[in-house]
Amino acid sequence: MQIRYFLALCLLPNIVLADEPTTTEAPVSQCVVAPPVSRSFEDRAALTGISDDQIVIISDHSTVSYNNQAEFSGDVSFSQGLRHIAADNAVLDQKQQRLNADGNLIFKDELFTVTADTLEAQMSANNATLKGAKYWLHGQQVHGDAEKLQITSDNNLLLTKTNFTTCPPGDESWLLEADMIKIDSKEEWGEIWNAKLRIGNIPVLYIPYMTVPVSDKRKTGFLFPSFSTSTTNGVEVSTPYYWNIAPEFDLTFTPDFMSSRGLYTKTEFRYLAGEQQNGQFNVEYLGSDSKLTSNADRYLYHWSHQGAVNKNWRVRSDYTDVSDNNYFNDLNSDVNQSTDNQLSRIGEASYFERNWDFNMRVQDIKVLGEDEKPYQVMPQLNFNYRSADIFNSIDFKFNSELTNFRHQDNDYNTATRLHLVPSLIWPIQGPAGSFTSEVKLLQTQYWQQNIDPDSTLNDSISRTIPQARLHGQVNFERATQMFDEQYRQTLEPQIQYLYVGYEDQSDIGIYDTAQLQEDYYGLFRDRQYSGLDRVADANQFTLGFTTRLFDQTNREKLKFSVGQIMYLENSKVSIDDTYEEASQSTSVLAAELDAQLYNDWFISGSVQHDTETGENKKNEVTLDYRPSNDRLLQLSYRFVPDLLNTNTNDQVDISQAGVRTSWPISDNLYFVGNYYYDLNESRNIETYTGVQYESCCWALRLSYHYRIKTNYDDDLSETIDGREEFESGVYLNFVIKGLGGSGPLGVDDMLNEGLFNYRKPLYLRN
Repeated sequence: MQIRYFLALCLLPNIVLADEPTTTEAPVSQCVVAPPVSRSFEDRAALTGISDDQIVIISDHSTVSYNNQAEFSGDVSFSQGLRHIAADNAVLDQKQQRLNADGNLIFKDELFTVTADTLEAQMSANNATLKGAKYWLHGQQVHGDAEKLQITSDNNLLLTKTNFTTCPPGDESWLLEADMIKIDSKEEWGEIWNAKLRIGNIPVLYIPYMTVPVSDKRKTGFLFPSFSTSTTNGVEVSTPYYWNIAPEFDLTFTPDFMSSRGLYTKTEFRYLAGEQQNGQFNVEYLGSDSKLTSNADRYLYHWSHQGAVNKNWRVRSDYTDVSDNNYFNDLNSDVNQSTDNQLSRIGEASYFERNWDFNMRVQDIKVLGEDEKPYQVMPQLNFNYRSADIFNSIDFKFNSELTNFRHQDNDYNTATRLHLVPSLIWPIQGPAGSFTSEVKLLQTQYWQQNIDPDSTLNDSISRTIPQARLHGQVNFERATQMFDEQYRQTLEPQIQYLYVGYEDQSDIGIYDTAQLQEDYYGLFRDRQYSGLDRVADANQFTLGFTTRLFDQTNREKLKFSVGQIMYLENSKVSIDDTYEEASQSTSVLAAELDAQLYNDWFISGSVQHDTETGENKKNEVTLDYRPSNDRLLQLSYRFVPDLLNTNTNDQVDISQAGVRTSWPISDNLYFVGNYYYDLNESRNIETYTGVQYESCCWALRLSYHYRIKTNYDDDLSETIDGREEFESGVYLNFVIKGLGGSGPLGVDDMLNEGLFNYRKPLYLRN
């Protein structure tokens, strides 16, 4: 009789008893073999194979009255589906299908865990009420107390006279008290009524109604506001509002009030187009800027889209426009930063196959602060074909381009360019080195519409230039000992011979060509200019070598490279079509260094030295002390001579020294700062100081920024008067985690604040 009772209780959705009234006490083993109480509720459910229509009760002792009540005591465990209850005592009313439990009560399901004084569960309705409850949401830091906690049949939570926080137990850095909280398990958001926010046990804010997330799921509502003050914009307060339109659409609207300028609104609309395409629209507007004498309207609009149409087709587009050249210098845009001075507008569609690809694009670039506008590409068509292992050793490539150049101004030339480049490559590679032979034929045809009657440009011109390149590299290595440590040292000399035929190109306009950088890797390029309007002739050797040190774990500790070009003949081609007879036998000597000097000390540097004049063309060096991931001290210096100032068209030398640091003051408090000084002008050009406190439940950042401003000549000429040469500001960021805050503020973004971003000096490459 006893065994029959417990089997029925375990296996049937409704409790079935014997025909005659009886009272029994039986050990747990007569019902099911269950794990000890210390095991998790999930383990118990897995062992008993419980479904939603089954009930399992495990206890040390039980007293059962037929068709009446069953009383359980001693390590009671009640399970139904994914809900599990542990208590000292429980009473099951079979007629009412009601369960009451108390004593060391724990309730747990897939979403939350609750401890309480008492529990009353209505099993037929699948709901429960717990009094004197403490609760924890799974996967979240959210926890709190409630006078009464109700679990509804659809697994929602209703909490009365309650509070919650994301701080650890015993730490009430912030606490939200409310008359009622409803947590929707399906929407994964909480609704709060009559809420009072306490910070440090001091009430600071009353909110009659609000919603908060309990997961990463998106929901419409206000995001955290931000506050700052600066000499450029005055006191600035922004309050973003997020609109979750649909699973594939959302919008963020941010009204940003600036006391010195007015109301600045920013709107960002994001969308998904199918499974592999996405994009966004941005519109920003400031009406009647009070800071400008003209009270001009300021605006920005931006659209970007990218993705795959199918396995072969890819599309990309990007378009940005602003009302004036100083838009990014004056306003805190969501699209670009003040250091960006070019707006790229591009539309592109590409098709890819294994051996060939095809690309169509249109492109326009707006350069802020410059009167001269670059040419537009309207359109450009590219076709590329490649075939490997011809005769089991030779690769064939064919690259082609058809480009139409237009200009926004009607008094500029226009042109169409067809460029065809067949090439044969013979690569020989092995563990000891490599040798590559390459020949190309550069065939270009221009059709130019010459606007200026005094111009020397031809209406139609054909250019044919042969090119040959031989490049070899040898890899040596040896075991060596330095500073009582064993290393593996490599020596990687390389040599290149480059021949490019000469052809007079002064009758071709400049549409997309500029000088390339002369760094170490640039010495081994096969071209001197970007674009195709000028192909510099060459008859030259390039010599260079690289040496590396690897420790016993095969980590790169040092890399040093140095190289130089020896000219057999001087190039006769230049962008400005001037040719100097003075012989130049060598290029700059280019060297680069990345090394871990000792333990936590790192150095990175590069130099471009003119060996014929004895002058440095460019050099920079950084020294890092980084004892751990959260500790940094960096010293830096850079020198660039004869840099063009686009505002004055003067040549200026850049000589700047800087220091940057990130250091923890305590476990939760960080200091970040940088200071950059212009040695030529004898003035500070940027200072940043930031202090950030972050705990597991809230974060606060206070920062000060002083920096030189980039002021461009503008179409709104009257706005130039009175522009500050320097800008200073104080910024405050505060996040309460669990109330819709964006989570950790992070130290990395403080390192990237300002004009000069942080760069690690050594990237280990194995």
